[in-house]
Amino acid sequence: MMRGTMTTTTPSVSSLKPSLSSRSSFARGAQNAKQLRDGGVVGRNVMAKNRSKGRRLVVRSEVESHETMKRENSDALGEILRKSSTLKKVMAANRGEIAVRVFRAGTELGMRTTAIFSEADRLAAHRYKADESYLVGEGKEPVAAYLDYESIIDVAKENGVDAIHPGYGLLSENENFARRCEEEGIAFVGPRAETLGQMGDKVVCKAQAKACGLPLVPGTEYATDDVETAVEFAKEFGMPLMLKAAMGGGGRGMRVVKQQSEVAQAFARASSEAKTAFGDGRMFIERYVEAPRHIEVQIMADGVGNVIHLGERDCSVQRRHQKVVEMAPAPCLDEELRKRLHDDAVKLAKHVNYRNAGTVEFMVDNQNRHYFLEVNPRVQVEHTVTEEVTGVDIVQTQILIAGGKTLPELGFKSQDDVQIRGFAMQCRITTEDPAMGFSPDFGRIEVYRPPGGLGVRIDGEVVVGSRISPFYDSLLVKLTCTSQSFEGAVQKMYRSLAEFRIRGVKTNVPFLQNVFQSKAFLSGKVTTNFIDETPELFDMISNVDDTQKLLSYLGEIAVNGAKHPGAVGPPPIGAEPSPPKPSKKTAELASQQSFKKIIDEQGPAAFAKAVRDHKGLLIMDTTWRDAHQSLLATRVRTRDLYQCADATASALDGAYSLEMWGGATFDVSLRFLRDCPWRRLELLREKVPNIPFQMLLRGANAVGYTSYADNVVQEFTTEARKSGIDIFRVFDSLNYVDNLKFGIDCVRNADGVVEGTICYSGDVSDPSKKKYTLDYYVDLTEQLVNHGIDILAIKDMAGLFKTPAGAL
Repeated sequence: MMRGTMTTTTPSVSSLKPSLSSRSSFARGAQNAKQLRDGGVVGRNVMAKNRSKGRRLVVRSEVESHETMKRENSDALGEILRKSSTLKKVMAANRGEIAVRVFRAGTELGMRTTAIFSEADRLAAHRYKADESYLVGEGKEPVAAYLDYESIIDVAKENGVDAIHPGYGLLSENENFARRCEEEGIAFVGPRAETLGQMGDKVVCKAQAKACGLPLVPGTEYATDDVETAVEFAKEFGMPLMLKAAMGGGGRGMRVVKQQSEVAQAFARASSEAKTAFGDGRMFIERYVEAPRHIEVQIMADGVGNVIHLGERDCSVQRRHQKVVEMAPAPCLDEELRKRLHDDAVKLAKHVNYRNAGTVEFMVDNQNRHYFLEVNPRVQVEHTVTEEVTGVDIVQTQILIAGGKTLPELGFKSQDDVQIRGFAMQCRITTEDPAMGFSPDFGRIEVYRPPGGLGVRIDGEVVVGSRISPFYDSLLVKLTCTSQSFEGAVQKMYRSLAEFRIRGVKTNVPFLQNVFQSKAFLSGKVTTNFIDETPELFDMISNVDDTQKLLSYLGEIAVNGAKHPGAVGPPPIGAEPSPPKPSKKTAELASQQSFKKIIDEQGPAAFAKAVRDHKGLLIMDTTWRDAHQSLLATRVRTRDLYQCADATASALDGAYSLEMWGGATFDVSLRFLRDCPWRRLELLREKVPNIPFQMLLRGANAVGYTSYADNVVQEFTTEARKSGIDIFRVFDSLNYVDNLKFGIDCVRNADGVVEGTICYSGDVSDPSKKKYTLDYYVDLTEQLVNHGIDILAIKDMAGLFKTPAGAL
């Protein structure tokens, strides 16, 4: 085995090449080692002294030209992406498909993206679509975690987020959340907190609408949680009534009451539902307009007086006030009425000096009279149909306005800059069973094959294997189809629904197929009573593989026990443990006496003596290297190790060492995980000040898979020592003495603890074995001791060590 030789054709550091974002490159010479650790890039020349021949060779990385070109191209793309916005990192304070929608918009604007997730959503697909993801609301209920805005803001501040997009639902209309973002200097991608207070409270919003002349349905002036107020209103204005939550939307906290005797009970239930969903049980009461059309106008404003509309949407296909199908533009709508709707929406937005995206909603009765309903001060689920017919990316526009752009700067100098082309409609694919009263279904997606083709858009974050949680909204994916006409969009949507294949959970796809075959729907004049008045929509042919689902259910029960709501039988086999809380703080661990402190203050010899004097067994833990290398293919990231570091430091206080660096650990971290191994070392060292860190050093092979120049290995070892490694386990699988001695020299020069290793490959208790005898190992040990090792390790390479051999 020759050490110190490198060729000029094939780089010897190929297994250690970093990405452009890595902080280190192993293949640098002695004079550049510190620079490599702090910020080197692939492609620089490497100077390596040939130890055996005393000459210097210049080695160029085989990816030099490729990486240089990649860097130049990346910079050029970055200029295009980043020129649109001054914001650098956006967080989606939401989950599911809308979070993914925000990430896509942010990425196209050259921004880094940040996801949040609850404990129940730790495996949700949306968190993996972002550049970073963080747990919020630890210990809280699944929905409450996403409502914990202080936790969300803390995460944003700690990770350099400069814009938060709330999506829809959850915190999207929370005035306090928006105000806290403003106080912390974080751009809230939505209206001002003051506007949310005005528009989010539907009673206050109605007062604003009345002030600027919009037509209103008779109703209460103020929100109330007093059931008697509802009873008295019913007596004065008559039936039917509409009960609506003062905060929120999406159909939650809404009831239509047709009988006087049902008012009190309906009010109590609606108020309780609103309290659970939005944290506010106040309601307002209004006269119910029967069988209206539900038309909403998409507005966009920049907060400096410029307001435009992006046309209207027809959202009349509803079930229990939850939209099912949305269309843009509204079909069969009188043109004069259409203009009045647009003008009223813009008038209200200007009246309140609105900023960002919003939706002004109206009812239209059978005499083409329109009544103001409410303002949704956020992006809507159905914004996709407006994007398709206008070509305007609503979410990107939201982000850009939040970053300070005005509408003229974004190309909207007047309303004429918005053109409506074609027709679009959206279906909400949900995990609900229409045959069972739209009861939610949950489980694992076994098959997922979405449709495609011209004019077909899918918004969602579903993959095969996705788990549908019982804790959240049942929206699975949004299907949007665009064509030149209403009829063309219907044809495309029906074809796309027929192509959809979803197995593992029940969906509303068969129900939607019936909707698109209904004569009432195809007329383009449906009202909000359409579903209730069309019972044939529920005559469905189910194509769900019930046998497969039954087998999966039985397998789940057999292996994991009964654990879903309403299940009977034995409990789950194993409850998921909670992460342990460290019993000692980092500062306390750093100040106490430890093996680490002995190494730092007294050196390797004193450490070796302390180990010899110790009474009892000492533990060398390999979880951070061998364990995840063997069990998890070394795919554990730095951030995951960092999260458990406090608990590790406390639980293993007093241990001999933590082995946490080696060949595969270094290589996979650098090349596959794109985690800088040097940074990993530094971060973990800060978290674990009390336990020595140990690494594997293969002599001239260092942590690679071939022989490196001596000066490279020496400088690598020195930098590893400076960055936090204390103990170097020096070994050679063939017990090649020269290679072992070279590794020992490198560690000695770096002032590290030398743990010389002999690899046990025979059976010294068998007298018939002539090569790997007891004398062989004793002689090898003596050579290592004489060369200056501090600790002797015996590595049983293949489990060959037998009890009788230990007694020799």
